[in-house]
Amino acid sequence: MQANGSGSRGMVSEINVTPLVDVMLVLLIIFMVTAPMMTQGVDVKLPESSAPAIPSDDERLVVTITQDRKIYINDNLVESGELESKLTAITRNRLDRKGVFLRADEKIPYGYVMEVMGLIR
Repeated sequence: MQANGSGSRGMVSEINVTPLVDVMLVLLIIFMVTAPMMTQGVDVKLPESSAPAIPSDDERLVVTITQDRKIYINDNLVESGELESKLTAITRNRLDRKGVFLRADEKIPYGYVMEVMGLIR
């Protein structure tokens, strides 16, 4: 026996994975928090509703009306005079022919929303 108490043990060559797991968990939490903030699109303040969301796996065709009455098809700005012709061209090329979703800012008058809805029909 040696006096310092170390015995005949040498250096340990095993990897300590505890710090690695800690770092990975922190990174996972950071990505989970920041991922919803990375989605981009047109900002619209929608009115409150209690209706549940419609589940869907395929890409939707969304028409958005912003507070300053600009009209977007998905994320592309469209003039109100061109809306009907562009939607006709888009739906002609789509095989699924699903509906068009309309989003409008809560400050837009109801009459204007109905006018755009008439153009969509």
